[in-house]
Amino acid sequence: MNRRQSLQTMAKGLTSPWLIKASVLGAAAVSVAGCAGPQVSDYSQQKPALDLRTYFNGPVDAWGVFTDRSGAVVKRFKVQMDCQWQGDDGVLDEDFQYSDGTKQRRIWRLKALPNGKYEGRADDVVGVAQGAVSGNAFRWQYTLALPVDGRVWNVEFDDWMFLMDEEVMINKAVMSKFGVRLGEVTLSFKRRKTMPILTPNKGQS
Repeated sequence: MNRRQSLQTMAKGLTSPWLIKASVLGAAAVSVAGCAGPQVSDYSQQKPALDLRTYFNGPVDAWGVFTDRSGAVVKRFKVQMDCQWQGDDGVLDEDFQYSDGTKQRRIWRLKALPNGKYEGRADDVVGVAQGAVSGNAFRWQYTLALPVDGRVWNVEFDDWMFLMDEEVMINKAVMSKFGVRLGEVTLSFKRRKTMPILTPNKGQS
């Protein structure tokens, strides 16, 4: 079961009549949340300052879990990332390894915009992902196309990343449909240290 299948498992608990009701309730919830929720600018004074082009540059490892609406862990996984930038254009090549032995790959293509904003694209993302950096925080929002029972659902992701130090960053993402929370993804990123090049001492062969 890969990440897409894990999300399908969470989503199948929502029946069609419930979804119709949730679409009305969810619209009101989104309206309220949009007014009361935190903004990335709230973290503008937090240190260390996050620069995505510096952090996601070279190899990065991540460990994470999926949790359903009840908080139960549905899946554990590890990600190995190869990250490269050419000016304002970045590629994040992600290889997922899940606890059941399955694997998945996703390639993000990012573009840095003025005023700390970013946009991104991936094969299973609907439209363009939008994000912004402020202080030590990055908020990343996008919609994933998720096939369920012969139909395609657009599941919204609201990612928050917080830089802890030059190596570690914490990520928490909320998954929702019609404004109703389906589950969460929690990740810990760690940049790999670059190994120094050792030169032999004089007199060594």
